[in-house]
Amino acid sequence: MGDVVRDLPRALSGEGWHASVATPSYGVLHTAAGAERIATLPVPFRGTLLDVEVWRAIGEAGVEHVVLHHALFEAHGSGCIYFGEDGDRPFAADANKFAFFCVAAACWIRSLEQAPDVVHLHDWHAAFYLPVTHYLHEFESLRHIRTVFTIHNLAYQGTRPLDGDESSLAAWFPDISFNTRQIADPEHTHCINPMAAAIRMADRVSTVSPTYAHEICRPSEPGNGFIGGEGLESLLLEAQKSNRLTGVLNGCFYDDLRGRRPGWQRIISMLESQLHNWLTSKPENEAHKLAMERVAIMPKRRPHHLLTSIGRLVAQKATLLLHEDTSGKSAIQRIADKLGRNGVIIVLGSGEARFEERMLEVARVTPNLIFLCGYSESLAEPLYHAGDLFLMPSSFEPCGISQMLAMRRGQPCIAHAIGGLRDTIRDQETGFLFSGSTPDAQAAAFVDTTLAAITIRADDPIRWQDIRTAAAAQRFDWASSAKQTIEYLYED
Repeated sequence: MGDVVRDLPRALSGEGWHASVATPSYGVLHTAAGAERIATLPVPFRGTLLDVEVWRAIGEAGVEHVVLHHALFEAHGSGCIYFGEDGDRPFAADANKFAFFCVAAACWIRSLEQAPDVVHLHDWHAAFYLPVTHYLHEFESLRHIRTVFTIHNLAYQGTRPLDGDESSLAAWFPDISFNTRQIADPEHTHCINPMAAAIRMADRVSTVSPTYAHEICRPSEPGNGFIGGEGLESLLLEAQKSNRLTGVLNGCFYDDLRGRRPGWQRIISMLESQLHNWLTSKPENEAHKLAMERVAIMPKRRPHHLLTSIGRLVAQKATLLLHEDTSGKSAIQRIADKLGRNGVIIVLGSGEARFEERMLEVARVTPNLIFLCGYSESLAEPLYHAGDLFLMPSSFEPCGISQMLAMRRGQPCIAHAIGGLRDTIRDQETGFLFSGSTPDAQAAAFVDTTLAAITIRADDPIRWQDIRTAAAAQRFDWASSAKQTIEYLYED
C-alpha cells in the first residue's frame, strides 16, 4: 500500500490531475524537510474536540502531502507504525488511531475552499471515513464527493465492536446514529467492519490486479490452499455485479535502471555493513548474529546460483516458504539442500514473530541460507539486481511489487499462479509459475518448479538468457495504471 500511495499520485499528476495525499504524522512525518504548518483543526473524537495540526509539503511531480499531527497518531514505542494485534482485542490500538485519523481527514477536507473531485481511500485504515461522513451530521456537505475504496489486502479488516469497549464506534463517536446493516461485519453483526462498510458505501471499489478482483468474489478455502474473499465475498460479488468493482494493476517505475550488476564481494560487503548496523542497535539478536557468522564464511567466488527472496514474513508471504513435507523439512530448506555448494539463498524480511523464529530455525540447519531479519531498502535493490532467481510463493497476492522489481532487473521469478503474480508473469517466458489444489501440493510444486528453473539455467544458458531478457523487457508502468484509475474509478 505504501508503494501505491507514494507512486500513484505522481502518475496521476502526469495525467493532469492534482493529487493530495493525507497521512497521519506517526510522530515524525510533520518534521520532514520543507513541511510547514498551515492550520490547526478542532476534530470531534470521544465526545470532545481535539486540536489536530495540519502540515503541508510539496513532493515530486507537485504532489501535495498533507500530514495530520496529534499525539494519538504517534508510532508505537518501538518505532513501528502499527501496534499489532492484542490477542483478545484485535486491532484495538490501531483502530483508535485510524478512526481518529479518518475524522480528522474529513475535517480537513471540509475546510478546503474547493472540494476535491474524488476522495480515494486505501484499505481498512482509511475506510472509517465513509461511516463518519455518512452518519455524522456535521459532515453532510462531504456526501456528494465521489469516493473510491481500494483493497490492498483483505486479510486485515480492522473489525471492532459497535460499543462496549474503549476501542469501539460508540466510544469514538458517542453521538453517531448509524444503519447497522451498512457498517456491520457480515458474521459478527455486533461489530463494525470498516472494510465491509467501505465496500457497501463507496461509489467505486477497486483491487490492485484484475485476477485478484475475481478471486475475492469467491469464499476462501484454506484447506484447499485458496484465499479469496475472507468473509466479504458476497459483498464483493454484489459490487462486481453492479459494475462497482474493478481490478487495476499496480505498476512500478523504470526510469532509474543505470548501474552495473553488483558483484559478489560487493554484495557481501553490503550485507556485512547492514548486519553491523543492526547488531549495534540489537546486539543480542540471534538472527543477526547467525547471519553475520554465515556471511563471514561465504566463499570468495560468486555461487553458481544466487536465489533471493524479499518480503514481509507474514502468513501470506511465508507460509509456503516454510511449509514442511513428511520429512519435516521446509520448502526453502529442500531447495537449499538440492543446491548444496552450488548455490546460496538470501532471504530479506521481517514480520510476525512466529515466522521470524521459524525462518531462524531453518537457517541454523541450512548452511547455504542467509536470513536477514529486517527491512533494508539499501539492500533490496542490489539483491533484486544481483540475484539469479527470485522466490515469491505467496499464498495469495493482491498484486505484488517485488516480482516487478526483480523482473525489471532481469531476475526471473518463481511465483504462485494467483492474483497479481498471474497477471504479471508468463510461465516459461518471463518467469515460472506453479499451482496446486492443497497447501501440500502447492509447496511441492514450488520446490519442483524452482529446481526445474535452476536446471534450465545450468543446462540451457541461451534459453535462460531469453527468459531474463523477456522479464526485463516487461513494463508495468504507473502511467497505464493512472490512466485506468481515472477512466474506471474517477470519471465513469
